[in-house]
Amino acid sequence: MTGIKICGVQDVATMQVCADLRVDWVGLVFYQASPRYVTPEQAQVLTRSIPSHGDGGPARVGLFVKADDETIERTLQSVPLDILQIYDTEERAVAIKSRFGLPTWLARGVASSSDLPSRAQFNGYVIEAPHQKGDDRPGGLGRTFDWTLTKNWTAPVFWMLAGGLNPLNVRDALHASGAPAVDVSSGVEDRPGHKSHDLIKKFVEKVRLGG
Repeated sequence: MTGIKICGVQDVATMQVCADLRVDWVGLVFYQASPRYVTPEQAQVLTRSIPSHGDGGPARVGLFVKADDETIERTLQSVPLDILQIYDTEERAVAIKSRFGLPTWLARGVASSSDLPSRAQFNGYVIEAPHQKGDDRPGGLGRTFDWTLTKNWTAPVFWMLAGGLNPLNVRDALHASGAPAVDVSSGVEDRPGHKSHDLIKKFVEKVRLGG
């Protein structure tokens, strides 16, 4: 079954919807420029509101953008994250993986097939549209890319498709890309940072019908 990640969760009710729908991962954004930002203290409340991953709840993914070790360590002291999702250089992500000993995903913007990773340095990759000049944050911008680039890619490790996905296009995205998992954020919102439970339910339904 295709894996599903709902990213940028900010409230208990949405966490509970994700748990009830049995999505695989929930994403918590620790990047202040994002409209989906949560503090470690807020994230602690969210993670405690649903069963832990070990007890059948979604795995908690912490999203960090060019974060220093102190920021990540301070977050982990409050929030029992299962996975770190990193927006930074490969070298920095390797260092973070080594330092904290948690499964680590690296976000990778893809404009052509040459941008697709060929080495299994991490536990997973989040494949999305490349950063563009003028972007104020690396993701959650609702931008897609040519999904067929990944269709015949021999991925070195687990990966998920992200960027611009929503209930209307996710089945097409899965068929075009061959992705084993999908990551959605702005595509299930009725305004920036505010998740629509109806859209989340529709997204999950479409993925499970098509994947």
